[in-house]
Amino acid sequence: MNTTGPSIFTKIIDREIPADIVFENERLIAIRDINPQAPLHLLVVPKTPAFANVTELAIGDPGLLAEVVATAHNLATLHASGEYRLVFNSGESAGQTVFHVHAHVLAGNLQDHTLA
Repeated sequence: MNTTGPSIFTKIIDREIPADIVFENERLIAIRDINPQAPLHLLVVPKTPAFANVTELAIGDPGLLAEVVATAHNLATLHASGEYRLVFNSGESAGQTVFHVHAHVLAGNLQDHTLA
């Protein structure tokens, strides 16, 4: 877990940084990615900063992981055709830049985009 201070997601959750919020409940927030890699690129983020990556989340709170996946599906159905790619980057060399677990929901013509 990142101990250097609150992540950008925590700051968004706390309304310290603005974001385009597309969904929110007691445990999750979903926002549009500011650097989209697909026509639809949302981030589904647990509100707890306790988990740095998807493995920690799966071990620590499998119900919350299931809620992330279900929310990703619901958002892809609402905002796209219901067909989507769900990506969790886990580790810096895998492209993770924010160590507060989050899922990327990508939909649309993915042939024209790459996920960094």
